[in-house]
Amino acid sequence: PGTVQVHFCVRWSSGRPVRARSPTMVLVWVVFSTALAAIVSADYCAYRGCHPVYPGKLNVHLIPHTHDDVGWLKTVDQYYYGSNKVHAGFGVQYILDSVVSELLKNKNRRFIYVESAFLWRWWQEQDADSQAAVVQLVQEGRLQLVHGGWCMSDEATPHYSMLIDQMTFGLKFLKDTFGECGIPKIAWQIDPFGHSTEVALQFADMGYDGVFFGRIDHEDYRQRVDTKTMEHIWRPDTSLGEVGELFTGILFNLYTAPNGFCFDTYCSDEPIMDNPKLHGYNVNERITDFMREVRFWAEAYKTNHVQITMGGDFNYIVASSWFKNMDKLIKYINSKFNDVNVLYSTPACYLKAL
Repeated sequence: PGTVQVHFCVRWSSGRPVRARSPTMVLVWVVFSTALAAIVSADYCAYRGCHPVYPGKLNVHLIPHTHDDVGWLKTVDQYYYGSNKVHAGFGVQYILDSVVSELLKNKNRRFIYVESAFLWRWWQEQDADSQAAVVQLVQEGRLQLVHGGWCMSDEATPHYSMLIDQMTFGLKFLKDTFGECGIPKIAWQIDPFGHSTEVALQFADMGYDGVFFGRIDHEDYRQRVDTKTMEHIWRPDTSLGEVGELFTGILFNLYTAPNGFCFDTYCSDEPIMDNPKLHGYNVNERITDFMREVRFWAEAYKTNHVQITMGGDFNYIVASSWFKNMDKLIKYINSKFNDVNVLYSTPACYLKAL
């Protein structure tokens, strides 16, 4: 009361208006936009490599991913190397080694990676051949870089300038390393405890097409499941019109795999045993159980598309255990269920399909 808030509007190369609240913020956004100037040109890269979907079927988008905290119970470097095993023995360096190796074996496979802080560390240790192979995976859409920030930041306590800084730092690394194909179109805020309109506005201003998150209030979650409103268009600033809109999706199971289908080495779920000559053959049982979970998840959404997150915290240290079993899920379900299409996918490909 009694004060006047002046809003400035700058326009970067994409043509998107970016709201600023002070001359200082205008300067911040100008610098910020330099690192992001090519983001709209990344559309082709983000949405290429998507497998076919079918209007008359339930399209089940398997989203292979790992959630790697950039510091929590251990330091960032301890998580990267796998040291300080009192808290946990996994190392992110081994996850990236393993995932890249498995992606190169099969062009149908897909994987998303989020945390630029770990990717930067790993990248410094790769030889030229390995780097070239990863660049090709990114360009072909088989390894999709999602979110792009140095980390998956909290949305409540950081000042907006810190949020901009960490996004700029991560996105600049991706742009410098992978070119325009390294620039994400999807934000992936699956673990922050709560979501703010200011962060959503920043994603919209930066040219992101959508954001997905996992943690919401349990009563809000229950209501959205019951009313099939897990996905919507967020308008954090209605004065911006369509350019301020952001597709927003809430993941069904936080960000973990369906119950009984964690294929990581430290999970106790059964693998898919498909050789009838060996003891323990369980294909029919396993695909029936998986489809029961899938149809339960799909009931919360309005379309014939559903994302099934296949991963979790520091998963894919032995990526072959995941990919071998997902290969089998795709093979046997698609051959048995005429009304279902299971496919490797990414959040961008899922959004494109919608």
